[in-house]
Amino acid sequence: MNIYKITFLFAVSLFYTDVKAKYNFHPSDSIPQTRIQSSNVFWNSPTLQIVLVPSFFFATSAALWKERGNIRDLRNRYIPEFEYSYDDYLQYAPTAAVYALKLSGNKGRNNIKRATISYGASLAIMGVLVNALKYTTKVQRPDQSSNNSFPSGHTSMAFTNASFLSKEYGMVNPLYSIGGYGAATFTGLGRSLNNRHWATDVVAGAGVGILSTQLGYFFIDKIYHNKGDNLGILADFEGNENPSFLAVKMGSAIAGKRFSRAQDREEIIKLGFEMGIEGAYFITPKWGVGAEISFSSFPINNSAVEEVDLFEGVRRLDIITQSIGTLNAGLGPYYHVELNEKWSAMFKTQYGYSFGSEGNISLRVEQNSGQTDEIKLETFSLSNTSRFTVGSALTYKFTDAIGLTAYLDYHYTRPVFTHVIAEELQSEFDAEELVERYKSAMDYIATGIKLTAYF
Repeated sequence: MNIYKITFLFAVSLFYTDVKAKYNFHPSDSIPQTRIQSSNVFWNSPTLQIVLVPSFFFATSAALWKERGNIRDLRNRYIPEFEYSYDDYLQYAPTAAVYALKLSGNKGRNNIKRATISYGASLAIMGVLVNALKYTTKVQRPDQSSNNSFPSGHTSMAFTNASFLSKEYGMVNPLYSIGGYGAATFTGLGRSLNNRHWATDVVAGAGVGILSTQLGYFFIDKIYHNKGDNLGILADFEGNENPSFLAVKMGSAIAGKRFSRAQDREEIIKLGFEMGIEGAYFITPKWGVGAEISFSSFPINNSAVEEVDLFEGVRRLDIITQSIGTLNAGLGPYYHVELNEKWSAMFKTQYGYSFGSEGNISLRVEQNSGQTDEIKLETFSLSNTSRFTVGSALTYKFTDAIGLTAYLDYHYTRPVFTHVIAEELQSEFDAEELVERYKSAMDYIATGIKLTAYF
């Protein structure tokens, strides 16, 4: 994990090197001009603007490292047979869009020659970063096919291309940025769903892709001594004042009392995690409609079997439990409050659906000989059910386009829990004991951070 420390220190050192450049920064070099009017030197440092979003992705990848197995477990339990190669092609869609727009006469930030040079520089930087990391970290892929998993090359390419589209046409219409980053996001999801990459590989790949394009444009703009060929044409562009946004979220999930002691069973749910994508379109500065798709996972706390006499030749018995997981989707109204130039608050109500997972509770037997066996004891499952959410969020805007959000959400569902004794053990139980089924509240609080992009 030293790569993240190195990245952070590199970013800090670059910032202090470039901070003086702020005082020589000319408004005519940036589009639109309203986005450079700030007395805050720190957040408007050119170097910080380059590394800010990639650093968030690198830090998120580091934070998820210990949870990557749990995230893959959710994939294996929901869609183990997922195998679609759309990600091999979708990664190139944003760049195809750039050249289609330019060849059809739609002017963007640069003419086609300079745009191609900037794109080439971005690809060169991305290729160096990806290959340097792949062949120094040597992380095994989740499908065990090779040891070059980190970071995801497909995701890095997709986000390089999405940033290219955003650089060239994001100021013409923010929908271009949304489409490009949407395609890149689904490319990254495809790499994880196809079991080719860990979630950490995908998140880091997004950071590499964005950083590569930022650096590519930074160096080429220095050569041309401006920020683009078509500054005058695009100078009058005015962004949407409504706070429509797209956010990537990650946080902790804290089980409520009714959930953690469902039907007085002995399992106690540990602190879980939540991650997902959320967005909203605002019709007015205050009111909008939003939606989210997220995963939630809660490990079950079963202590090792310590009171049971060990069998002859057995030196250890442990209870192994898979986590309780859900795939969630919700839709509802959002309300926005602008507190000042930098701070804003948002409140939401969502109604949606929760798709429950199936899991196993097993006994792991470690013999004196070193051989380890796993005996399935029970299978549990959650039914699909409706889901209700209320939430609040507080955002600090680094710029008009990017902010960091702290959120607090309350989720409530009431699924049917089903516990079935493993088939191999059913002869040891009475018929009425083979299946236990009950309906119980599943309530929890999710709190964490979002990287929020406004459009």
